[in-house]
Amino acid sequence: MSLYKQIHEEGGPVAVAEAPSGRNPALDELRQRVHHHLMEQLGPVLFDKRLSEDDLRARVMEQLHATLANERTPLSATEKADLIQAIADDVLGYGPIDQILQDDTVSEVMCNGPDQVFVEQNGKLTKTDVKFIDGNHLQRIIEKIAAEIGRRVDEQSPMVDARLPDGSRVNAIIPPLAIDGPFLTIRKFSKDPFQVDDLIRFGTLNAESAKFLQACIVGRLNVIVSGGTGTGKTTTLNVLSSFIPGDERICTIEDAKELQLHQEHVLCMETRPADIQGNGAVTIRDLVKNSLRMRPDRLVVGECRGGEALDMLQAMNTGHDGSITTVHSNGPRDTLARLETLTLMAGFDLPVRAIREQMASAIDVIVHLTRLKDGTRRITHITEVQGMEGDIITLQDIFLFDYTMGVDEAGKFRGHLKATGVRPKFAEKLQDHGIRLGAEVFMPEGTAKEALQAQALRR
Repeated sequence: MSLYKQIHEEGGPVAVAEAPSGRNPALDELRQRVHHHLMEQLGPVLFDKRLSEDDLRARVMEQLHATLANERTPLSATEKADLIQAIADDVLGYGPIDQILQDDTVSEVMCNGPDQVFVEQNGKLTKTDVKFIDGNHLQRIIEKIAAEIGRRVDEQSPMVDARLPDGSRVNAIIPPLAIDGPFLTIRKFSKDPFQVDDLIRFGTLNAESAKFLQACIVGRLNVIVSGGTGTGKTTTLNVLSSFIPGDERICTIEDAKELQLHQEHVLCMETRPADIQGNGAVTIRDLVKNSLRMRPDRLVVGECRGGEALDMLQAMNTGHDGSITTVHSNGPRDTLARLETLTLMAGFDLPVRAIREQMASAIDVIVHLTRLKDGTRRITHITEVQGMEGDIITLQDIFLFDYTMGVDEAGKFRGHLKATGVRPKFAEKLQDHGIRLGAEVFMPEGTAKEALQAQALRR
């Protein structure tokens, strides 16, 4: 029985039960004692890859009941059940947050120290009644997560990026850097990766813009997915990557593996941090350089946040058409400014005009996402990079989110992506790949309907 309780109306915000007034020190001491005894008895078994999950759980529960049978601390039936659940979660899962992580409606878990655990649900942050015993308890869970993928976290290396077995992204930072910590943030990912139909259902984009983006990917255009933190860039990148034909060789490069591609010919790579002596680090830039020697048809880079932006632009300009990456920014124009800054971080004294010419030549489309006030994540711009006019890169919006439609009674935005009426210059390039987009795709909403009706009448 978990302390994590949800009391909410279907589709509504979560209401969380009140936090308990205090912890029972005797129960906490018993929990620590039984946990340590269990680790001593089953230590090697817990890491035996030959055991199935069900067999391992059975061994743990058997030993746990045997250990508790020898304890003299009086426990009620409820206390014993809670204790067994808590220790099993610690040993087999991720402690008090294990039940939260199994909740598919939770998209993010944030532990602001041992006593404050927040979740994001339906785009809203809510404090739960979940608590760790103390900072050491939370740090043990962090160390367990890091150890599962060969990472470490300690005073020498107090920050770590890791992932859970299901691909969920983990970031942790411990004292002395985390003053009231440790701090743990987990960005959850769906067990079944979202498909384009899911994004259409969520309102992230609509059918017309989805058809257009699919044509861009199949037609080997270079795409930048931009947006702020938590806007859904990685999810969108995953969906766009799913449009890549199955007969192409794809190299994915990430800090921690998150992309879930279903094509057969995929080579996944992730970075490696430095060891305790500060040696052996492998960066995204190192992997991008190496991937160019692996004969990729496409490069998919989880995020450009440093000098690898220059290598990515060069790859896009040297035969690796159809590459995709993400960049943090506040808009399509800001995306170009940020890429310019990141390129300068490569350490070369390049003229700004030369960088802009590289960007104008390499990038075809910018897909920008925004997290709206109602908590939804929407694609708000699909923008063409047209070329250079003087020293300025010219942009043209192909689809824009319509904010003028306002909000409904529940505070949800009514708007959606609408075509601006401009046909992109790269439409000819798509035709060269055998992809023809009808004029109605680029027509404003009302005009497109009238054109289709007139076409039907002519028939």
